[in-house]
Amino acid sequence: MPTAPDWPLPYAAPVSREARVAYVLRHLRMAYPMLPDISIGYADTQPQILVQEASNGFFEQQRPYPAAPNYRKWLGRKIPFFFDPHPEKPLPDLLPEGRAIIHADVLSAAFFLLSGWQEYYCEERDQHGRFPYAASVQKQYDFVTIPVVNYYFDVLKTAVEHATGQSLPPRRWTNNAPFATCITHDVDNLYSAWKAPAKAALQRRDWLGFGRQLWRHFTQKDAWDNLEEVQQAVAQYGAKSTFFFLTEHRKAADAPPNADYRIGRLLPRLQQLAATGTELALHGSIGTAINEIKLLLERSRLPFYTQGNRFHYLSWVPLRTPLSLHNAAFMYDSTLGFAEHFGFRNSYCLPFIPYDLLCDGSTNFIELPLNVMDTTLHNPRYLQLDPNEVLPALLPMLLEIELFGGVCTVLWHNQNFDPANTHNGPRQFHELMRYLRSRSAAFLTGTEVSSEMVKW
Repeated sequence: MPTAPDWPLPYAAPVSREARVAYVLRHLRMAYPMLPDISIGYADTQPQILVQEASNGFFEQQRPYPAAPNYRKWLGRKIPFFFDPHPEKPLPDLLPEGRAIIHADVLSAAFFLLSGWQEYYCEERDQHGRFPYAASVQKQYDFVTIPVVNYYFDVLKTAVEHATGQSLPPRRWTNNAPFATCITHDVDNLYSAWKAPAKAALQRRDWLGFGRQLWRHFTQKDAWDNLEEVQQAVAQYGAKSTFFFLTEHRKAADAPPNADYRIGRLLPRLQQLAATGTELALHGSIGTAINEIKLLLERSRLPFYTQGNRFHYLSWVPLRTPLSLHNAAFMYDSTLGFAEHFGFRNSYCLPFIPYDLLCDGSTNFIELPLNVMDTTLHNPRYLQLDPNEVLPALLPMLLEIELFGGVCTVLWHNQNFDPANTHNGPRQFHELMRYLRSRSAAFLTGTEVSSEMVKW
């Protein structure tokens, strides 16, 4: 069972209505860079696009979840709308003289999901100290693969188009691509492929098999020692990827292991990878999500400059992590995804600027939400997809990303390029890559995606 975190929950000042509206509208403009200068807000500001306020003091309290959403049909789908007390009224009421009323508080609903409010005030955590998918509204109301905030934004976009007579296309990417893909690899292990089969042979008392594994370990290249092969696998699609490297090889007390390699010994290989256009970034080790000094120390150990980070084991502590990344001046992070299920942890298919609820303000870095992780797809603790089910399971989510001109961030560990892996291995990776290329996705590194997002 998930357990409560071992830190006290400090009181965060209520988030003002003005701050919530400004935060949401900032992201609306990032999603639709051609958005004209038009007023959107609540009644007392006399806006051109009026949103009916319905938060009823929710953001002045410390409850993790609002009342259950109502389901409304939008763009042919049933979408959950939180803070929607009058579902009988039309979503956008398009009025004469360029005015519109939206009869659901999409501003409050978008802020609730984008800010990760539920994670701050829910005390449930999994065995790794992470906010669990099982405790989320995405799980409770079954919309983890639907970018609900993008649908809220489409409602606002429709009202703006009515008011201005101007069409608002979603953002486009490099070479006018309809959506972008960021292919990433967390390099946790390079020299450990032999361990599991050796252990299994030992448990079976298969001494010959155990001896063969030891012999291969000492005489042959490890199957996971494949950085160059991974780079070439991605390059055949005309793509570049982002590798996240651990600089800590020591195991923290009572925690999962860190790297099985020493970063300094990889320098010549890293230089060769960088020469191909591959991006090299930091994989913050266990504990760095709550320790800014340790995070900066690990960054300093890298033999290259990096603007990006992803925390090992997708560690994220809402009370501490946003401020640590903010102070460390990373350009982007790419941690926020559910380990248990592919989809949208913040119900949004574009990179966004995290909100620090403790400090009551936006951070200064971009979050590239993690949508697909190989381990999620086949793991005893997560999903148990058969090899032929992987791409079909992902297709509906991928179509949502394409619909809104979003970004699909994929994590495929280097160790899962091992040909021995037939469940979430190289075949499944190549099937996904062929599909993404067939849809004309722009393949961008983490820094390239972040740079595109701040051009507005």
